Amino acid sequence: MTNKVKVSNLGYPRIGKNREWKKTLEAFWAGKINEEEFRTEMTGIQLQHLKTQQEAGIDLIPVNDFTFYDHVLDTAVMFGIVPPRYAYDGGDIGLDLYFAMARGNAEATACEMTKWFNTNYHYIVPEIGAQTPRLTENKPLAAYRFAKSQAGIEGKPVVLGLYTFLKLSKGFASADIAKIAARFLPVYVQLLQELKHEGVSWVQIDEPAIVTGINESELSLLNSIYTEIAESVPGLNIILQTYFEAAEPLEALLKLPVQGLGLDFVHDGGTNLASIERLGWPEDKWLGAGIIDGRNIWRSDLDAKLQLIEKLSVHVPVDRLILQPSCSLLHVPVTVQGEVKLKATVKAALAFADEKLRELGLLAAALEGTGEAAAALTASREALTAFRALPERGRKDVAGQVLGLADLPDQRSLPFAERLKVQQEKWQLPLLPTTTIGSFPQTVEVRQARLKWRKGVWNQERYDGFVREQIADAITFQEKLGLDVLVHGEFERTDMVEFFGEKLDGYLFTTNGWVQSYGSRCVKPPVIYADIAFTQPMTIKESVYAQSLTSLPVKGMLTGPVTILNWSFVRDDLSREAVANQIALALRHEVKALEDAGIEMIQVDEPAIREGLPLKAEDHEAYLNWAVKSFRIATNHVKATTQIHTHMCYSEFNDMIDSISAMDADVISIETSRSHGELIVSFEEQEYDKGIGLGVYDIHSPRVPAVEEMTANIERALRVLDPEQFWINPDCGLKTRGWQETEGALRNMVKAAAIARENAGVSATK
Repeated sequence: MTNKVKVSNLGYPRIGKNREWKKTLEAFWAGKINEEEFRTEMTGIQLQHLKTQQEAGIDLIPVNDFTFYDHVLDTAVMFGIVPPRYAYDGGDIGLDLYFAMARGNAEATACEMTKWFNTNYHYIVPEIGAQTPRLTENKPLAAYRFAKSQAGIEGKPVVLGLYTFLKLSKGFASADIAKIAARFLPVYVQLLQELKHEGVSWVQIDEPAIVTGINESELSLLNSIYTEIAESVPGLNIILQTYFEAAEPLEALLKLPVQGLGLDFVHDGGTNLASIERLGWPEDKWLGAGIIDGRNIWRSDLDAKLQLIEKLSVHVPVDRLILQPSCSLLHVPVTVQGEVKLKATVKAALAFADEKLRELGLLAAALEGTGEAAAALTASREALTAFRALPERGRKDVAGQVLGLADLPDQRSLPFAERLKVQQEKWQLPLLPTTTIGSFPQTVEVRQARLKWRKGVWNQERYDGFVREQIADAITFQEKLGLDVLVHGEFERTDMVEFFGEKLDGYLFTTNGWVQSYGSRCVKPPVIYADIAFTQPMTIKESVYAQSLTSLPVKGMLTGPVTILNWSFVRDDLSREAVANQIALALRHEVKALEDAGIEMIQVDEPAIREGLPLKAEDHEAYLNWAVKSFRIATNHVKATTQIHTHMCYSEFNDMIDSISAMDADVISIETSRSHGELIVSFEEQEYDKGIGLGVYDIHSPRVPAVEEMTANIERALRVLDPEQFWINPDCGLKTRGWQETEGALRNMVKAAAIARENAGVSATK
């Protein structure tokens, strides 16, 4: 195979090598720079990202993948889709309104935020309603012009497809999606016509919603959308891009009037290749072959990738083959270059965004048969061989514990109804008990103290003393507010997964492996590179100290096995179920240690359990079965009087209620405030018999909601839930908030709880 194939990228990380993007955003929000300075800084970051890809030899460089907050929000704003509560009356949409939609302001709550498919990235949910879309600004066109004028790059504009945009939106009945699409289609056509008029050659239209499963009516809608585009914008090359799963039914998708189709050959379970081998490939279509993993950080087995390309080339003409990542590189850190603390064998096995681009270039060079490519392939092969041979990746003791899972009890000692009685007798909590999710503000002072400790400026004793002071203040703070169940505040924790990873065998940690979670919020996922094993207690010291300061119950705080899995970069040589079981066994030791130390209210958080849900409905049951099993492995051995709590981020509750109940937690809190109480509808349709707290206010926004607002949220929930099972709490941890807004919001929450108790008491006597 000597023909040169094209190399493309689907999207580049926004945050910058040293998180310059995040720092610029937060400086603007804090008033430290003005709008002109903000835009100048952002322009510089955007240009650097383009040049990096240009220097990597990428043929098709994406433009319009850069954003000030979120690409779905950008699409909504570009079409003038602004919820009525922001009092938008047309015209340009400035940064104040743009960021108000993302973060809320004093007058209006933020738009809902939820997970981008099954990733840890969050997008802002468009609220369409009765609004008539119009093109406020052609953002892809502006990005194309910028790349061409500033870097001489003939960019490939990236546009979120109309079908996926509507699937991700709210404010209309699902049955009306075709009618809504008809309202938007002229605006999409206008956008694409302007791109064609400018001389754009290729446009990448992202339609990941296709991989979640499509029925006949949805296929018909897709066909009508792309037929209209093809007829209205002839001559424009469109590659319809899917990712995260297999694109099915491929036979129907190949008939869509587009010039190319982008497929994920990493996370599709082999289905896309099998479909091509069965169906063949149209001679007049391009294939965007997503062969480098855009969601994980491991060096690729390039020999295996070359074999895959060889299989594809049997059916796809090489001159119509485009090599690319499986999805946007938004989901991985920028570069391994700065990871100087990792041992050489491990570092050589890593590939972040820049390294993945080089892998694509190397594959293209290898297809041409150059000598340099052969040497590079040998070096890559040797690096993987050395990494795979590390002894900690095949521990016999861990394998033995996993084999022993079959002998462990599968359920709690008593069913929930009986546990509830003994727990009520033990804890003597009031009706509608109040609590928080776990973390309190991580102030500059807290972060600086941790940094001094990590750098050795403070010794362990001094740092422990500082943490105890913070815990003592937090306990006093909560008692004064009148909360019923307290937390220690998690001041010793950088991150709810990293903290545990640092104390477990099998993890490694990067210096600069940051990825965007939402807005300017970046996380540095720990890396599971070997077998996971418990070594010593991880949370006892802080939990026991906090409990010694108060007569009120203090929850022990752990992160659950599925969340630790889903919020880590995970080794790719074992199934995710196998790794989850290793984590669960380690946490089982910690739960036992807490209980033995007298901490008998233990919260094992699983906020990420839904995001790991496979995108296709037929795969849900298998995942949920092992996810529930791993939670129970970690928690089901405690005494009947020990109360197990968990926390989950927003999910469509209807499709998971049985599995959530099967986790057998005594109390579950669910993030719901940004969904404006929509989750409550689920309880009108299905019964849930355990303790539950629906978050009564949104912690992702800096605004302090009024007592009346929270009271309304509580009353709405109590229309369908028994007051005996209802807990009152914020919808998530308070780590990212300031103390002033935290105090204001929690004070109002306690007042709202008192009002609700009084109302519930009156109702109960009638």
